[in-house]
Amino acid sequence: MLKRIISLILFSLALLPMISAQAVSQQKPNIIIIYTDDLGFGDISANGATKISTPNIDRIAKGGLRFTNAYATAATCTPSRFSLLTGKYAWRKAGTNIAPGDAAMILPTNEETMPSMLQKAGYQTAVVGKWHLGLGGEGGPDWNSDIKPGPLEVGFNYSFIMPATGDRVPCVYMENYRIVDLDPADPITVSYKGKIGNEPSGKENPELLKMKYSHGHDATIINGVSRIGWMTGGKKARWIDEDMADVFTGRAVNFIEKNKQKPFFLFFATHDIHVPRVPHSRFVGKSGMGARGDAILQLDWTVGEVLNTLDRLKIADNTLLIFTSDNGAVVDDGYEDRAVELLNGHTPSGILRGGKYSAFEGGTKVPMILRWPAKVKAGTVSDALFSQIDFFASFAALTGRKIKAQDSFNSLNALLGANKNRDFIVQQSVNSTLSIIQGNWKYIEPNDGPKRNEMTNTELGNDSGPQLYNLKEDKTEQNNLSKRNTLQIKLLSEKLKEVKEM
Repeated sequence: MLKRIISLILFSLALLPMISAQAVSQQKPNIIIIYTDDLGFGDISANGATKISTPNIDRIAKGGLRFTNAYATAATCTPSRFSLLTGKYAWRKAGTNIAPGDAAMILPTNEETMPSMLQKAGYQTAVVGKWHLGLGGEGGPDWNSDIKPGPLEVGFNYSFIMPATGDRVPCVYMENYRIVDLDPADPITVSYKGKIGNEPSGKENPELLKMKYSHGHDATIINGVSRIGWMTGGKKARWIDEDMADVFTGRAVNFIEKNKQKPFFLFFATHDIHVPRVPHSRFVGKSGMGARGDAILQLDWTVGEVLNTLDRLKIADNTLLIFTSDNGAVVDDGYEDRAVELLNGHTPSGILRGGKYSAFEGGTKVPMILRWPAKVKAGTVSDALFSQIDFFASFAALTGRKIKAQDSFNSLNALLGANKNRDFIVQQSVNSTLSIIQGNWKYIEPNDGPKRNEMTNTELGNDSGPQLYNLKEDKTEQNNLSKRNTLQIKLLSEKLKEVKEM
């Protein structure tokens, strides 16, 4: 009897480390970032849109925290994604502006990134959707063999991505190191320098298009849509635009299901609502606002599928789910999809000036809402200043990891609902004009670049002189106070100089 009792005690002691490890594992929240593309601050009903309804996105806000003062770090996608994943402003590194579809990998593989940090914290990590951060070594990727470095070299256990954007070749999916469904007998060739092969192009064969281009998208036709760049081969591997949201959402849901019993990090970077906007037939005509509005409805469905999966698996309570966008809104971005014509009074940027590409608020002030039922009070609103560059340091604090992040600041308190945290943020426009916001003030440094992107009809916010706006009194940035407040100009320009020299 005594031997049996001793055996039971020893067995119980042996189990303690396993039980303890499991308890710690269960305490770590799952983390999901749904990173949308080109969604403006005013594009969701949670932020006041009345011409379109986004009930699933609104569910996150009703069950969690909605930010009114959150920013991407840049007004275009590649630098925003770079800074989110590295905790470093993209303008510190050459080659981080909008990447061509055949760009080499621009993320560092010899430095810690947000996914690699979370890997070390015990997370299973995945990226699903748009990548647009380059692939392969110097000279770019070889599309017909293992493509390295890529997402797996910077901390993702699994990746299912489009290499660049929906409007750039190659129009194929990539899973981990290989192009999906690639036939070796039909190899892929890509060029951004000039036409290759005999594939029809939008410029030469407009009669083959199901969606005409308005500017800049006149090269190889894939699935009835002409793109940026030329491509031959890979016919079996080419995507069908109408199915893309279903494909990406299916992969995201599958990753959640496979990892429901251990902490996971999912970076779900949707294609919607970037051009070309070719939503599934389930959504066509449903918004009354044309392809752009229908793509917003498709995006909302995508969010609903993730929410429903978390509920079905009973893991929603301990999942930190963040929904935000890589930059502000753009309406006409290269295709004749009637997006401008059918706005019907909808204002994608809300009251903000500018949009995608711009140094004005519409370029980088984005929707951001989060839900973590175990920790964050439902139905709350925060006006805390928040930058996406702070996800890195905040998640490190959340998981107990020590990091060396040059620009990322621990804003975990803001993510949990505290009203104030960040002292200042820096933003970047398409031509690398920098702005800084501190308190109520925004300073845009002088730049002699064009004042307007004529193709997208967007104010870029460039001026040969300094600009200063009081965002509390002038949310639409109409009154440049630089000549009346030289002291504030001096303070903010010096602060921006200090950040640049860090």
